[in-house]
Amino acid sequence: MTNEELILQAKEAREHAYTPYSHFQVGAALVAKSGKIYHGCNIENAAYGPTNCAERTAFFKAVYDGEREFERIAIVGGPEGSPADTLCAPCGICRQVMMEFCNPETFQIILADGKNKCIQLSLKEMLPYGFGPDNLG
Repeated sequence: MTNEELILQAKEAREHAYTPYSHFQVGAALVAKSGKIYHGCNIENAAYGPTNCAERTAFFKAVYDGEREFERIAIVGGPEGSPADTLCAPCGICRQVMMEFCNPETFQIILADGKNKCIQLSLKEMLPYGFGPDNLG
């Protein structure tokens, strides 16, 4: 699957976002090493703390299905009711979840703004001194 196709899937996932407070919708499409694609959207909560990001939604669905290795993720975001028009980088908590399951050297994060601007970075570039399972052993 091309990055462009993955970005389109992230845009579709964004349509499922539940954002009654921020009105900022994010979608993610995650590619597992198996080739299966998992989708996620952000899901807000009135208490704010239980809110879940699109990236973690996709990862948690994949892990539930038994996946443990991943290749790349596409992320799109923007205000509710408008196209995905913002380069939307994963938050620190999402980056930490990625460190748990992804090789920081090879896992790719694709940020797209819906207007032909796209950035692709490795997890190591996004989280240069990340703490992962290898730090415990």
